[in-house]
Amino acid sequence: MRITVLGATGGVGGEVVKQALERGWHVTAVVRDAAKLTLPAEVVVAGLHEHEKLAAAVEGRDAVLSAVGSRDRGPTTVCVDGARAALAAGAKRLLVVSASGMHTEGDGFFARKLVKPLLNTFLKHGWADMLAMEAVVTASDVDWTVVRPPMLLNGPRTGKVASRLDGNVRTFTIRRADVAAYLLDAVADPTLIRAKVSIAHG
Repeated sequence: MRITVLGATGGVGGEVVKQALERGWHVTAVVRDAAKLTLPAEVVVAGLHEHEKLAAAVEGRDAVLSAVGSRDRGPTTVCVDGARAALAAGAKRLLVVSASGMHTEGDGFFARKLVKPLLNTFLKHGWADMLAMEAVVTASDVDWTVVRPPMLLNGPRTGKVASRLDGNVRTFTIRRADVAAYLLDAVADPTLIRAKVSIAHG
C-alpha cells in the first residue's frame, strides 16, 4: 500500500506514519520541517498551498490521510485547508481526522446538554474548522472517509475501538495510536467509503 500523510509530525499523523511503516507500506510524509520527522518515510517538505509539490506527493498513491490540526484555540482554517489541498492535489481516496465533539447524534442527555455546550466555549474555533473540512470533503466526488474521535490520549495502541456510523460512541476518549490503526485499516475497507464514522475506546 502506498499512502501520503498530511500532518505527519502531529500526534495522530506521527502514529499513522509509524504504524504504516511497520505494516511494510510505502509512506510519503508531507511536512513543513523535515527535522521534526525521524521515521524512515519518504519526506516531502511543502506547505498546504504548494500545489505542485503536493500533487507530486499524491500522484500514484492509494490514499491520502489528513491528520492536520491546530495547536492553539484561536481562529484557524488548517483542517479545511488540508482537505482542499489534498483534493486539489488529486487524491482519489481521502481519509480525514475530524472530531465527535461538535456532533451530538447518539449522545446521552448529559453530554448533549451540559458537556458539549461547555466544551464549545473553549474549542469552537477548532470545531468550526473541522465542520468546514467535513463539508468540503463530503461534497467532493472522491472516495472519502471522515473519522470522528473524541478526546485524544497518548499511550500504546490497545486494539479496542468501538465505532458507529449513525451517531457518537458513548465513550469520551481514545488513544492516538488506536485512531491511527483505525485509519490504516479503513484505507481498504469498502464499507467506510463515503462514510462519517465516530470512534472511541471500546
